[in-house]
Amino acid sequence: MKKMSNIYESAANTLGIFNSPCLTKVELRVACKGISDRDALSKPDPCVILKMQSHGQWFEVDRTEVIRTCINPVYSKLFTVDFYFEEVQRLRFEVHDISSNHNGLKEADFLGGMECTLGQIVSQRKLSKSLLKHGNTAGKSSITVIAEELSGNDDYVELAFNARKLDDKDFFSKSDPFLEIFRMNDDATQQLVHRTEVVMNNLSPAWKSFKVSVNSLCSGDPDRRLKVQWECINPKYKAKKKNYKNSGTVILNLCKIHKMHSFLDYIMGGCQIQFTVAIDFTASNGDPRNSCSLHYIHPYQPNEYLKALVAVGEICQDYDSDKMFPAFGFGARIPPEYTVSHDFAINFNEDNPECAGIQGVVEAYQSCLPKLQLYGPTNIAPIIQKVAKSASEETNTKEASQYFILLILTDGVITDMADTREAIVHASHLPMSVIIVGVGNADFSDMQMLDGDDGILRSPKGEPVLRDIVQFVPFRNFKHASPAALAKSVLAEVPNQVVDYYNGKGIKPKCSSEMYESSRTLAP
Repeated sequence: MKKMSNIYESAANTLGIFNSPCLTKVELRVACKGISDRDALSKPDPCVILKMQSHGQWFEVDRTEVIRTCINPVYSKLFTVDFYFEEVQRLRFEVHDISSNHNGLKEADFLGGMECTLGQIVSQRKLSKSLLKHGNTAGKSSITVIAEELSGNDDYVELAFNARKLDDKDFFSKSDPFLEIFRMNDDATQQLVHRTEVVMNNLSPAWKSFKVSVNSLCSGDPDRRLKVQWECINPKYKAKKKNYKNSGTVILNLCKIHKMHSFLDYIMGGCQIQFTVAIDFTASNGDPRNSCSLHYIHPYQPNEYLKALVAVGEICQDYDSDKMFPAFGFGARIPPEYTVSHDFAINFNEDNPECAGIQGVVEAYQSCLPKLQLYGPTNIAPIIQKVAKSASEETNTKEASQYFILLILTDGVITDMADTREAIVHASHLPMSVIIVGVGNADFSDMQMLDGDDGILRSPKGEPVLRDIVQFVPFRNFKHASPAALAKSVLAEVPNQVVDYYNGKGIKPKCSSEMYESSRTLAP
């Protein structure tokens, strides 16, 4: 049985590896400095072993080449791993001295190891840490891991054409022209890439601009030939008419390549995930002193609020450099006047509602419970508006610096649905996503309308959301699963939401060179 002080650690240990569709692949480059051999008279022959944790066990994934007699090895071998934002992927890098007469690890000297998560590496792009020897003692040696995304080309090309003085093919009216673009394949065959709309009764048409992916247009090869007939030649007319020039011309008005940046482009470019949590303290949760309460603090078993908080927060914290998380409550009477509040800081410091790490949020939650009077109603619009205000201020930078994720934990259907819909529609224009987890056994059917998967959410005035930014799940669907299953479900859509926002605004990732300059060396 686990004490409440171990909630964070126990939840983390249950986060394993899933066979879900891979978001993208990441290449890891490894280098070490100051490696010392047990034998002071010789230099080591170091090799780095990459291990990944699954269900509490470490499994070898790959290893680098062995570099002979070297204390500052830079390895050419790249580690390629699948990246999942919605999971904690724990990695361990072990450095071993492998002599020339054997390649096994049993006889090899262990020179040091480093543990981290893949999220920590990609969020910083370049991660340097001390190598720990047996007993977790740190020496002078260190390891540096650099991440680079390995993905397909999602760019697209925007094209626009018009034509002049085309031949008239109709007897009683002008021609109805359209344009076709073909890709020339490697086997000399042609493949239709795009067909424009038909422009009726017009010998000098201007077709609407259109977009086509670079992969569709040229298989990602910018030198691949395309077939577009610029001067329209009719072979029959050319043979019959002496003064025949052409049957019209086609003109390219626009050719613009749009770079489609990926989630990792933004994260590796320095975009921080700003994680905020809001907890329901309405009376329907039950008296926290009663073991039937959803807020009851059991000495050995975390309640559903804590399980959901740790599961989601454990993922998001790797993408926030300062690990300080604002935490709010709603629906309670708070000291000293005991007036009802729907956006109070659970550390009771309104000027600084941030808690140090997810464990700090857990401690603030446990500490505030005895001081509150659970009340109501269940209004979440104020907390959405509070986070949206911060996200709105971020838009003034015109940079991909901060993306906000608000986790709302509630035990019942909200009572301010109209205001909440209005707040979500407004927030859909901002760098922000909202995750709602329904705790307990209430009927959450009305909450599904906030999740735009089955339709378009609209404000009371009829304005539709610009983006689908809300994900709602009942915790009971994951009651008998690991916390990782809940995190996987609610966070799987976040990468696309981040990409949709910044690409839609035409905001590029911050310069990657800036990230190299600002890379931080973490203490062991």
